[in-house]
Amino acid sequence: MNILGVESSCDETAAAVVADGRRVISNVVNSQIDIHKVYGGVVPEVAARSHLEVVIPVINEAVEGAGGWDNIDAIANTTMPGLIGSLLMGSLSARELAIIKDKPYFPVHHVEAHVYANFLGDNPPKFPFLALIISGGHSQIVLFRDHGNYELIGQTMDDAVGEAFDKVAKIIGLPYPGGPSIAAAALEGDPNRFKLPKAHMQGKYDFSFSGLKTAVLRAVQDAVDVDHTYPSTKLAEKLSSKQQHDFAACFQKVACETLVDKLVLATEEFQPKSVVIAGGVAANQELRRQLKERLPIPIDFPAPKFCTDNAAMVAALGYYKAQKVTPTDPRHVEVIPSISMSETKWG
Repeated sequence: MNILGVESSCDETAAAVVADGRRVISNVVNSQIDIHKVYGGVVPEVAARSHLEVVIPVINEAVEGAGGWDNIDAIANTTMPGLIGSLLMGSLSARELAIIKDKPYFPVHHVEAHVYANFLGDNPPKFPFLALIISGGHSQIVLFRDHGNYELIGQTMDDAVGEAFDKVAKIIGLPYPGGPSIAAAALEGDPNRFKLPKAHMQGKYDFSFSGLKTAVLRAVQDAVDVDHTYPSTKLAEKLSSKQQHDFAACFQKVACETLVDKLVLATEEFQPKSVVIAGGVAANQELRRQLKERLPIPIDFPAPKFCTDNAAMVAALGYYKAQKVTPTDPRHVEVIPSISMSETKWG
């Protein structure tokens, strides 16, 4: 069964065709990173306009790569959560094509789809597994008992870890997106030079990264000998290259430790068969190192190109939904910019 996936929840316009939830036939991603880099982050209105310009060409390229519409059995599309304008551009296009081409239509949850990047290939995760889903907009731990049968057991109470990477990068003068910039700078830094705190949360598996971000800000202000009223936007010009690299390394170490600490606790309690890492931050090599060092069970990482937003993961999830649930009428679907996975179980 060949599923066409369409993804446009944030700043990537993507379409892909995946066979049987495993084999990627075509995969097209139009990135807006260069557009938003000028602003230091994603501008919603700009993102929506860019999706509008390229979504149909991107879908057409993916379909042609699979041999045409006759080889498409169904359409899966991200309708939640995300930027409302971005979601609308992909959703309207996918739903209209489902009607015109008479294809079954399956709306999917973007964060859940990230987990299904790990199902692409020959060795999918075995249930039950714990999923650590980490990106610019989401940080959470989910226990998966089966397809569509999951429980959200922990999440960030403020900033997502990827968002914290972006904000800290801005403070210390590194370019957007912050994840790759901090990872590169950290290679030349001392991860133990500055002492940074970990948040103590009431929820056993919950995270907080806002305090860590503020701790970095205060430590940078102290390091360059200014008071706490000094504008954060002007701090970077006072940092030496060595200080910049050290702050990157220290922040990255503590941010990754925060995630791994909670995942180790959850693994001890729930005894899963494996752990799945998903989302853009899954590409971070320091995180991978810590996980491999501290977890005693198999860890599934997506291929690097499927860590960030893509449509192959959407198509993979769509395939497994098609095995269990009836298609949705595309004329009666609304996009939902904010909704927890705890409200979208389907298995």
